[in-house]
Amino acid sequence: MRTGRLAPIALLRAAAGTIALLVAWTSVASVPDARVADPAAALGAKYAALRNELAHNAFQRPIHLDSTEGKDNVGGEIFAILNFPFATAASVFDKPDSWCDILFLHLNNKYCRPITINGATVLHLAVGAKGEQAVKDAYPVNFSYRVTAKSADYEQVSLEAGDGPLSTHNYRIVLEAIPADDNRTFIHFSYAYSFGIIGRLAMQAYLNTIARDKVGFSVVPDDKARGEPRPVGGMRGAVERNTMRYYLAIEAFLGALSAPPGSRVEKSLRDWFAATEAYPRQLHEMNQNEYLAMKRNEYVRQQTAKN
Repeated sequence: MRTGRLAPIALLRAAAGTIALLVAWTSVASVPDARVADPAAALGAKYAALRNELAHNAFQRPIHLDSTEGKDNVGGEIFAILNFPFATAASVFDKPDSWCDILFLHLNNKYCRPITINGATVLHLAVGAKGEQAVKDAYPVNFSYRVTAKSADYEQVSLEAGDGPLSTHNYRIVLEAIPADDNRTFIHFSYAYSFGIIGRLAMQAYLNTIARDKVGFSVVPDDKARGEPRPVGGMRGAVERNTMRYYLAIEAFLGALSAPPGSRVEKSLRDWFAATEAYPRQLHEMNQNEYLAMKRNEYVRQQTAKN
């Protein structure tokens, strides 16, 4: 474990507030399962079941969000309609460079670059604090990247990492997509990770101090308030916030493709920030000028490192 790279609270932000990715866990039943005979049909059935909710919900977007917390794992997932043709979305999801550009929008991700290790594609990510930070002071996490299924009407991509900060492990992101009505795309995005004792204690310290007022999106009963509903907090709240941040990053990156190549990064940054500010109670962390200045510097640094 790298305790010298980040202060404890910053490590917590890295573990809880950034990519903590999907899971070697089975508690979320709708995480894509390789044993499903026809995953495209299964996702299509989910689309049909959620059609009314996608059209009418509190998010004011065509999305459905779930989360779960187990003894040693936590995860979130979003089902959503993207207003882009399936061919366009699929051509983004099967490129590791695109995923680095998507992950980069998250304020805790300081650097991302596709590399090759033993013939396999890996996304080398640096995860750190929400503010300005040198890459050397961030925590390196390598995600194996695979296109696990691809056809004319279905695509699935997975990103997996064995280890992260503070005993977090079994990181996994899975995205699957099918064509939707009106030349759009229906996606299922899943995000989760497992943790050990150190990770749980550190996360609890973070949630009881800096993040004590932070909440997620799901509404749960509150026994102390005689059953009055309240937004979920704790680790479920944390994973819901980051699941939403990554979904909004996917949407912002796709939307920026309509801009001239030289303007796409700036557009994606502005669109991502504006989208997160639609949910200020859950997602607000800094003002727009701070975010844009930080990300512009990080982008220049990242491009310089590639050359």
